[in-house]
Amino acid sequence: YNEIPNFPIATVEFHKGNLLFGTIGDTQVVAMQGRFHYYEGYTMQQITFPIRVMKALGIEYLLLSNAAGGMNIDFKKGDLVLIDDHINELPENPLRGLNDAAFGNRFVDMSCPYNAQLNSLIKKIAQALNMPLKQGVYVAVQGPNLETRAEYRHLKNMGADMVGMSTVPEVIVANHIGLPCAAISVVTDECDPDDLQPISIAEIIAVAGKADEKLSALIVEVVKQL
Repeated sequence: YNEIPNFPIATVEFHKGNLLFGTIGDTQVVAMQGRFHYYEGYTMQQITFPIRVMKALGIEYLLLSNAAGGMNIDFKKGDLVLIDDHINELPENPLRGLNDAAFGNRFVDMSCPYNAQLNSLIKKIAQALNMPLKQGVYVAVQGPNLETRAEYRHLKNMGADMVGMSTVPEVIVANHIGLPCAAISVVTDECDPDDLQPISIAEIIAVAGKADEKLSALIVEVVKQL
């Protein structure tokens, strides 16, 4: 990233900070090794700049992934969850400020932020791979601290199944620029406010790493059918 003009630099140690170009089957792809978070001190415009760059490069679909805490008691560590809606609890919006109509309408419709056709394809492929795939609502918070019991209870009462610190800004911008998107969460910890156990970032990374193989396999098969 540090060789790309105006690109932020990934500061989270397990985000490598590379923009990769290649092919999966006959499909050309560009992949980000690491994303940017609001808690790193970046503006929402900086965080979402790569989405606009990739759109300008000609990408037709955006597939996102994240690590998330599972508040739904049916979600266990290592589960893959297809996001079917979200709640934005971040303190800033990437569309705030002057709008360039060349990119899209300022007042973006978010009635279906995650593309229904993409989600349907992902579910179909997961079933064909005999890969369990759950669905849920993701809530984005600022971080970087994890939540208290009261905060988990509050977010759960709002209707969220998972909580994380990313993804929603990118999805908002993808909808702004007319880029169909889908997102999959890896549940890295179980956040039951009535039985909350301490967890370290090392444990979260370890769980995410164990799920990497099945998540990658699912994404590869999805890309092949786009």
